[in-house]
Formats: sequence, structure tokens, C-alpha cells
Amino acid sequence: MFDPTATETLPCGGMGAVTSQPTRPAARRRRASHSLESVLTEAVAILDDGGGSALTFRALAARLGGGVGSIYWYVSSRDELLDRAADFAMADVVTAIEPVATDDPIDDIRTIAIATFDAIVDRPWLGAYLMRDTVVQTNSLQIYEKIGQNVMRLGLTPREAFHATSAVVGFVIGTAADMGQELPEAVLSGELDRDIYLARAAQQWRDLDPDQFPFIHYIVEEFAVHQDVEQFCAGLELILAGLKLQAAG
Repeated sequence: MFDPTATETLPCGGMGAVTSQPTRPAARRRRASHSLESVLTEAVAILDDGGGSALTFRALAARLGGGVGSIYWYVSSRDELLDRAADFAMADVVTAIEPVATDDPIDDIRTIAIATFDAIVDRPWLGAYLMRDTVVQTNSLQIYEKIGQNVMRLGLTPREAFHATSAVVGFVIGTAADMGQELPEAVLSGELDRDIYLARAAQQWRDLDPDQFPFIHYIVEEFAVHQDVEQFCAGLELILAGLKLQAAG
């Protein structure tokens, strides 16, 4: 259940060095004085501060101290800039999960999924751009590959492995993006804290017609006290339990 006031995160994630290569410039383009890493570092900073709408070539050039034209040395469009910035933000996850290798593939999938979730949940903009273009998003592709390699260890068919890996990745990215949505202004301003905001939302659910919303009334007391990270972990365990059953069959 989406909780727009959630602030819990898991202890992993962050920004690191980019692993992808800059786009080849046109023949007459003069080389910029900054680097792809500096471009993406500032792009991520803008996205962290203001979300996807805040990242423009003009805003980025102002932070870099150069002209808008210099950015085109590294990216050909705003979409490519967003894709590369999102991938850049996942570099530390790739480093963190590289040594993950135990005797239990389910445990390894869990570890990688939690590390990926943690990197996304604190950045409301990030989930919308991950895995959009795996040609340039090499970090995202490596995370998908790492999960997939562990799914392969379960002995599933190619179709089953594809569906299973996609289910894990889709759940992680979708849930993290949902839980990381921008907080309501009343919470951001300090007018309301999380507990009060959640209590008000729960009361609105209690006030619904129980004949029309029997499920809402059935779970509303759980919603009133839930923690988002606990909810994410419970959902992940359901997926992993299904993988175990499929592998055993």
C-alpha cells in the first residue's frame, strides 16, 4: 500500500562513477572542458533537488559554468541525459552486488533486490527512468543480469526465468518509485508529521461504506500502523516463495 509519508530506507545505495561511454559528437563539435562524470553528477543533483521537470540543458549548463552546446558533446537529447543520469545513480549498487554469491540463489536475489530498492526509494524521480534504454544504461542492465543469473540457478526454463526476473525487477522498481513519491506539502512544511497524516488517511478509509469497500475495512487497522519497508519486504518474500515453489516443481 502506498504511503506518501514514508521516510524509511534500507542501509545501502548511492551514487558512484559512471561506467557508460559518452555519445560520439558531430564532426564539427568542439570538445567541452568538463567530463561526462561531472555532467551526470550535476544532472543527478538537479534531479534530486527538483525532480524530472527541473532538469533542462539550460539549468545543467548553469551549474556546470558553461554553455548549453557543450552538453551535446556527451548526450544527444534530454531523454538520453535522463537515462544516463538514472543509470549513473545506480553505479554504487553494481559495486555493492558484484561480490554477492552464496550457496542459495534465493538469498542472493533478496540481497540484490533490497540493495536496488534502497537506491531508488529516496529519489522520487529515479524509478521513472530506470531500464528505459539498456543500450546506454549499463548499470541497470548489470543489475538485471545479476538477478537473472541467480534465477538461472533455480533450473527454470528460459521463459520462466525471463518472467521471474522481470517480476522481481518490476516489483522492486515499481514499489520503490511508489513509496518514494514526493511528500504532501503539509508534511514537507512540518504542519503534519507522518503519524498524524497516516492517522487521517486511515480514518478516511474507516469512514467509507463497508458494503462497498469490505476489503478496505478488513485491513484498515493494519494500514494505520504499517511501515513501508516492512511492506516491501513482505511482498518480496511472496515473490521469492513463488520462485521456490516453481523451482521445486
